Amino acid sequence: MQNSAYLVSTVLTILAVSGFGVWASRRVKNSADFSVGSRSFSAPKVACAIIGTLVGGASTVGTAQAAYVSGVSAMWFVIGASGGSLLLGLVFAKPLREAEVTTVTEYIERHFGHRACLASSVVSSFATYIHTSGQLLSAMAILTALFGISNGLAILVSALLILSYIFLGGFLGSSAIGQAKTFLLFATLLIGGWIVLREMNGFSGFAVFSFDPWFNLFSGGVAASLAQGFSVALGICASQTYLQAVFAGRSIAQSRAGCFLAAAFTLPVGAICTMIGMFMRHAHPDIASSETLTRFILTYMSPAAGGIVIGTLIISAVSTGAGLILGIGTMLSRDIYKGCIKKDATDREELFSLRVCILILVLACIAMVSLNLDSLILQWAFLSMALRATVILMPVSVVLLSRGRIPKRAGLWAIVLAPLAAYLSSLAKAVTLDPLYVGLTASALIFASGYLIGAVQQKDSIKK
Repeated sequence: MQNSAYLVSTVLTILAVSGFGVWASRRVKNSADFSVGSRSFSAPKVACAIIGTLVGGASTVGTAQAAYVSGVSAMWFVIGASGGSLLLGLVFAKPLREAEVTTVTEYIERHFGHRACLASSVVSSFATYIHTSGQLLSAMAILTALFGISNGLAILVSALLILSYIFLGGFLGSSAIGQAKTFLLFATLLIGGWIVLREMNGFSGFAVFSFDPWFNLFSGGVAASLAQGFSVALGICASQTYLQAVFAGRSIAQSRAGCFLAAAFTLPVGAICTMIGMFMRHAHPDIASSETLTRFILTYMSPAAGGIVIGTLIISAVSTGAGLILGIGTMLSRDIYKGCIKKDATDREELFSLRVCILILVLACIAMVSLNLDSLILQWAFLSMALRATVILMPVSVVLLSRGRIPKRAGLWAIVLAPLAAYLSSLAKAVTLDPLYVGLTASALIFASGYLIGAVQQKDSIKK
């Protein structure tokens, strides 16, 4: 096989990093270890836990694909990811870490009631599920280019890898893999960036591209481009997966510092992948856009280094998918199984329910990806983040700002109707407004109405 040398180093890389995750899994003793690492993480571990999920297929394969198609506007995902990590550390880490909760929906329940908690759990799980499907697409693109296998087999292999990563250690295993992946990804992508500059004779070689669209950060329109960045930034602050890393910090200071470290790492990764995507458009304008990053590695990097990069990219997509699935499973297990179905469930039963949820979710992702093989990877990520920002971030922000002056009913209606409006707008071709703006506007109007109604009712009760 032509790529046999790359295959060897790729497989060795995956085995080595997976072995690190297996080693970490030996410390899993209960559901707290599995979900939040028993709240014992230092800042670097918090950062690696965030990076392990945040820097995945969308940040690497998806960014290179988008850059191949439209240039530097592909950077909006990583710009939003870096900004979201900063916002998470500056604003949300302290109050959420102090709350000592396992899921962000538990925080919502304290202020808007159990029904709002259930609704937010279901809707945010659906939003995260959309993003997970994008990770399967990323892994599929790598595996088909490297092994020459069918799309169906590549999806199945990717799903099995996700399951193995989660079941071998949950959050502890995912965090350990994130540590190894962070080092390998940064080191090998630096080599890739150097190769691009060598082939292009420095940054001046990019002068072959016209400004519009290739160097126009707003080539998709100012409002739409900003919405992409905002949706990712706000979505990160609203995602159980990233908040789980904050909950795992041994202190508020360690959790915040971990967020800042994650922000510093994310942006360079996206910048290098954007350079690679544009270079491949110049040098190889006829390849499939989804294979941009993989083709670059197979063409311009040695088997030893290239195999490490490919192995790391597979791990990136798979570990991100694993982290997202684990976040959904945690919410469903805690908020629905233990919150509604069996409130007196033992720790062992809760852990079993979590694993059952994970298995069902992976099967659902396989079905979703099989029906959308030709879609852009970043499209899934942007829609997912917009929905998560609408259903989680707005209610949490309202709680922090209003200090309990919003009626519980308003919270429930906002959690149900605002993301529904956002999702329907994404399906309606006649609607040009980004789903993020639609969802946030609807949520703000519902909360404002609830606040005014609550104020009027309070005045009437005082008069009586």
